[in-house]
Amino acid sequence: MKIVLAPDKFKGSMTAQEAAEIEKQAFLSVIPGCQILCVPLADGGEGTVKALTAANGGTLHTACVHDPLFRMTKAEFGLSGKTAFLEMAEASGMALLQKEELDPLKTSTFGTGELIKKALDCGVDDIIIGIGGSATVDGGTGMAEALGYVFLDAQGKTITGLCGSKLASISAIDAAGADPRLKNCRIRIASDVTNPLLGANGAVAVFAPQKGATPGMLPLLEEGLAHLYSCLKKQQMIGKTLPGDGAAGGLGLGLRAFCGASSESGARLAIRAVRLEEKIANADWVVTGEGCSDAQTDNGKLCSEIAALCRKKGVPCALLSGKILGTAAPAFAKMQATVSADTPFESIRERTKELLYEAACALARELLKESRIK
Repeated sequence: MKIVLAPDKFKGSMTAQEAAEIEKQAFLSVIPGCQILCVPLADGGEGTVKALTAANGGTLHTACVHDPLFRMTKAEFGLSGKTAFLEMAEASGMALLQKEELDPLKTSTFGTGELIKKALDCGVDDIIIGIGGSATVDGGTGMAEALGYVFLDAQGKTITGLCGSKLASISAIDAAGADPRLKNCRIRIASDVTNPLLGANGAVAVFAPQKGATPGMLPLLEEGLAHLYSCLKKQQMIGKTLPGDGAAGGLGLGLRAFCGASSESGARLAIRAVRLEEKIANADWVVTGEGCSDAQTDNGKLCSEIAALCRKKGVPCALLSGKILGTAAPAFAKMQATVSADTPFESIRERTKELLYEAACALARELLKESRIK
């Protein structure tokens, strides 16, 4: 029996790699002779670098970059051949700040630009960048500054330290000093956020409060992004706005304008990047899962995209998640949760790995029983 284990992270308790290894040990304890292939995954959020690097047999590296408040920090990225795997959150994410430090008027994506430069220094010609978990609303201007773009105010003076509060001061953008290697590198944005740049569903209205924005900051940030877009359009650096431009505080727009990047479904991009279609060939079962599956799971999220690929290839797919709520899983042939839907996370925080092992054993017994019946 061939089993492919392709979990997402179990947010708050374990990485996708840890989940896959626990599931592997459980399945081997129940079905000693089965062939197990671990393909941990991520869709652009936390864990993207480790998951895609591991699945491609790559290596992890560390770069010294500036955090969202321009302090030095270490950011991890992955390399596999000529491809680099990055997470903007490693350099510009909320997890790098204390709660009281969150302030999108002050935070910058400068470190993300430094991370891109470091990948280019390694000779890559293909970059996949996950943009979940950002602490910023600077439209990618900080990133662009690190990559050599120069921003000028109405008096022709250079604006440095680009962040949310400085967007409205931009009068012109000089691209002459931009890193020339960007033109020969394909950059793909891994994101499942489809929010527009501006408006009621835009970067500021939906996400800025999570990043520490007070009600008084919201109009300033909205006006700043609108002004940036106007400048970019005036200089023909961007055309019309697209769904996803509002991701990561407008970094979706900035990556398109300054780096020529294209945005893709993080889930589908990850599935292609790890060559999952090839790896599930001749599999008896594929097992995916996440911390909590709910009605959104079947709406283009990673687990449902894996299930869709399995249907296409005629391979049954099982869902093994921490919790399964409501109508989470019509796409799956089998479902198994580690705990009931009403279990408080705090009550099982210390036992999540043990509970996953037990649930994986239970699922393995189910799959073994079914194979024997056939």
